[in-house]
Amino acid sequence: MLQDISPHHFDIAFEKGDGHSPQAKDLVAAWQGDELLLCGEKGQSALPTVEQCMQAGWDSGKLRYLFSLDEQAVYYLDLADTPFPFPKSCRLEKASSLREISPQHLSFIALVSAHLHRWYNAHHFCGHCGEAFTLSQKERALICPNCGLVEYPRINPAVIIAVTDGDRLLLSRYANRPYRRWALLAGYCEAGESLEETVRREVQEEVGLSVCNLRYYKSQPWPHTDSLLMGFYCDVEGKTEPRIDENELAEAQWFLREELPIEDPKQLSLTQEMIATFREGREPKSKQAEA
Repeated sequence: MLQDISPHHFDIAFEKGDGHSPQAKDLVAAWQGDELLLCGEKGQSALPTVEQCMQAGWDSGKLRYLFSLDEQAVYYLDLADTPFPFPKSCRLEKASSLREISPQHLSFIALVSAHLHRWYNAHHFCGHCGEAFTLSQKERALICPNCGLVEYPRINPAVIIAVTDGDRLLLSRYANRPYRRWALLAGYCEAGESLEETVRREVQEEVGLSVCNLRYYKSQPWPHTDSLLMGFYCDVEGKTEPRIDENELAEAQWFLREELPIEDPKQLSLTQEMIATFREGREPKSKQAEA
């Protein structure tokens, strides 16, 4: 999946930013609106180094620590606040295209930096009293110096749902969205709702079916939508003919294992990995199936 970047090691721990000063080889995630500054060609892109940015006249005091990749720290800069000239051979790349850049470890850290950029950019002022936020010195958070309100990065919990019926898997296509591939059912958790309750509600709302025997598969950070995805397999219970919510879905269809489409061979998303896992018969089995 997108975050599987071994042998590279991603470390989001905040404490590494405490007292950390930018080194020449460290990297900079510099954002201008919804565009990220990248160096090199699209086939083999890179983030600019601190040294490249300093040579272009940037002020290292403006850099904010984000996370590390292997032995390199990655820093954040909002170019809207400090319109520095670009280092040589650099270009702006829209956030929506970062999933397609290579190598994969760069795609992942670029998208995580996009997640944090959106959060920083949307929280300059306290939503309670209007005072300008300051950075916490002990954790990744913003603090209002007037009323004490603390804001943490927004992470939206969501479920990815593989509804099964023996050797059949239910796939759907979204309505009114540019993404046209077949996908599993999905939805965000509501306040006061467990993950299991979200699974049952979303299936009922989107295709009018009931499910049982929920089995957790795995999770995935999905920075495209500032989300944490949690995958479940479940069995259809009772009627099997889907009745779609046309506001959400364009269509829903059952596929036999051997008929399942292969639309993303890289399996960057949890959805595509779960489809492939079912196609290969490796999905977690229900207790009823094991019996």
